[in-house]
Amino acid sequence: MKRRHFFQQMGLPLAAASLASLASAAESAHGNTSRETPPQCDDGGLKLAPVNARADRITGVYTCTRPFRLAGPRIEMERLGQKHIVHNYGHGGSGWSLSWGSSMQALRLARTTHVRELGVIGCGALGLTSALLAQRAGMSVRIYARELPPDVASMRATGLWTPDSRICDLSHAPLLAKQWEEMTRYSHAMYQSMLGLPGNPVEWIEGYSLSSEPFERASHPGVADEPDYGEFGDSVADLRPRSVELTGSVNPFPAYSTRRFSIMRFNISYYARMLMADFLGMGGKIVVRDFSHPRELQRLPEPTLINATGYGAKALFGDDSVIPVRGQTARLIPQPEVNYALRIRNISMVPRSDGLIIQEIGNTGDFNNADATPDRAASESLVASLADLLKA
Repeated sequence: MKRRHFFQQMGLPLAAASLASLASAAESAHGNTSRETPPQCDDGGLKLAPVNARADRITGVYTCTRPFRLAGPRIEMERLGQKHIVHNYGHGGSGWSLSWGSSMQALRLARTTHVRELGVIGCGALGLTSALLAQRAGMSVRIYARELPPDVASMRATGLWTPDSRICDLSHAPLLAKQWEEMTRYSHAMYQSMLGLPGNPVEWIEGYSLSSEPFERASHPGVADEPDYGEFGDSVADLRPRSVELTGSVNPFPAYSTRRFSIMRFNISYYARMLMADFLGMGGKIVVRDFSHPRELQRLPEPTLINATGYGAKALFGDDSVIPVRGQTARLIPQPEVNYALRIRNISMVPRSDGLIIQEIGNTGDFNNADATPDRAASESLVASLADLLKA
């Protein structure tokens, strides 16, 4: 298949970060979709709360640079002066999704140094999960970071479980496959254990993928300036619910061909606070500090460090294999009654407790683009386009 990642393989265009995968979960690569009998209800159909898509409801426009590596995440240990450095970065659009499994693998390397005190560089998704797993293994952990949540780049993600969103290019997929599956299954199990917790840090939601023509006839071009990405969905097909094609009165979007899918969502604002509280509650320490050169790490007291600096590793460690992938989202005023995701043409919407996250997907010009300047006009135009499409 000439398609991209875990959820993307369903045949809808690739997107940035997590949003790309909205479309995907709707169309299973294994053909495990089905026709659904309309539910027995008084009005004969399913009704959803409408999306209030207006530019004057935009509360913020956010950009970030996701750290993509053609070979996939860098999870390896090197000796640097007197320190052992375990690298844990380069996850593309899968940082939150793979964070627990990736950090498990990084910690496994760190524990071979037999230390009881560990330093973690970075306080985003990978840094926090690395630190928490180390604490649970009995280590004393200190995080060093230039920024803390909510100011870290991880906070600008869309919040969907997309474990192979821009995770590696197609040529490197065979080498990464086994490692990726271990990361994915471990992360999935961790997230399942968080379902039902107060504040709903993690929960399953339903989404709808809409097409103006029958799905079997729809074309799905890739993004012209991006590589073909690795596809791993077959190996974890048992972890995802099947998608369902909705027809007749059960279709809440009768002007479109519609598929319903289910996907895990992270309410990132609350989830990140929960991780921080857990880390501090277990005696963790945080030092706000910026590093401009690896030699500065030699002055830290911990003999073993986990480097979870994400895109920052490109400058700090001179890693030119890290390719920035720009992503921009607009956040609309929350609509608690809208608890479903949408994928329609080049627009993706994710409902979260802190707002509706709107993003354009399939953009050219985002790959190898480190510009993090928000473009509000583009987001306003996108929201207006969503409103027009939903008028049908």
